[in-house]
Amino acid sequence: MLGDLYATSISNPGFNWACGPACTELEAVVMDWAVRLFGLADHFLNSSEIGGGVIQTTASDSALVAIVAARSRYTTQRPSTKLEDLVIYTTTQTHSLGVKAGLVLGLKYRVLEVTAQDQFALRGETLRKALEEDRSRGKHPFVLVGTVGTTSSGAIDHLDEIGEVLKEYPSIWLHVDAAWAGVALACPEYREVAQLDNINQHADSFCTNFHKWGLVNFDASTLWVRNRKHLTDALDVTPEFLRTKQGDAGTVIDYRNWHLSLGRRFRSLKIWFVLRSYGVDGLRDYIRKGVELNQHFASLVRTSRDFSLVTEPSFALSVFRLSPALHLSLSSAQAEEALNELNRAYYSRLSSRPDIVLTQTVLNGTFCIRFAVGAARTTQMHVDRAWDVLREEAGVALKEWRVKDLQDKEKA
Repeated sequence: MLGDLYATSISNPGFNWACGPACTELEAVVMDWAVRLFGLADHFLNSSEIGGGVIQTTASDSALVAIVAARSRYTTQRPSTKLEDLVIYTTTQTHSLGVKAGLVLGLKYRVLEVTAQDQFALRGETLRKALEEDRSRGKHPFVLVGTVGTTSSGAIDHLDEIGEVLKEYPSIWLHVDAAWAGVALACPEYREVAQLDNINQHADSFCTNFHKWGLVNFDASTLWVRNRKHLTDALDVTPEFLRTKQGDAGTVIDYRNWHLSLGRRFRSLKIWFVLRSYGVDGLRDYIRKGVELNQHFASLVRTSRDFSLVTEPSFALSVFRLSPALHLSLSSAQAEEALNELNRAYYSRLSSRPDIVLTQTVLNGTFCIRFAVGAARTTQMHVDRAWDVLREEAGVALKEWRVKDLQDKEKA
């Protein structure tokens, strides 16, 4: 907050190096710090002068910028390609950013199916089949938005399999959206499950938000690209009134060519404040605490007769629902609909309370509830209190549901 206060008081437009050297230089430094913090490859460093990082507003903006760069690269390599034949790939679990980018750019998009059996993660074979189908129809898939930590369930796409498939299609851009889960890369023990090696090996761009699980207030979405030239080739517009001797010499970064807007806020200052205040160890401790508290919550769900986890816990996120024993005469479809009705009523009760805030989602037709740990001061006491609230409201919801069920049977 103090970093944002200082940045706002300066009111630096930051559109090129000349009008705000500190704004530009600190951003380049902070983004390189984050590369080291997360274990990202050297080609993502600003100091590499190959790729580099830039702070965007949100993951949606990061994805849009990456897709603009991907489109530019693809059409440059294949100049005869018609824009109406370009296709953006996402999955049913990808954040809405992928579809929204298609709407903004006027491009087609295809949503690939993922299954509960695969924990809602994209597999390589699903991608390969879609590519073969679209190519045979004259379509040009040019970018895939993969995810590390989907919003609904925390699913992690199989980037190893995806990367192997895309080796056969080198013109297709892989953007990895790790908006909330990506900060877990700060902890070495989470890097394997968060697909760090595959991000480094296969991703053309990678995004995570410090404002989600990185102790930084909104907005601070960090985007890295493997090759900055693809970004600047797509977005570099430099009229005479923006020319400077430093920019023309190519000795500095002009970040206006790395995103959509011209002016930009001094976002790096608040990230610098957090990293300097907490340090690497402090940030890691905070992330580990969130994961541990979520594991504690998941253990409470597992030991209850009336609750179940819909997916395996993912970092600081658990997805659960009420799942009491149902009448044996119900078909599987009837049972699923009955459980959905129960959980909607249950969630409605929870939403009316002032002491707990949870969100809903639907996974393959299953209505469920998300429990996410993220606040810096959350302790096990808060998780236990939340569990008490969940059980309290569950008791009321189950009683009402069983009474209604009995009444329905009597009518039948």
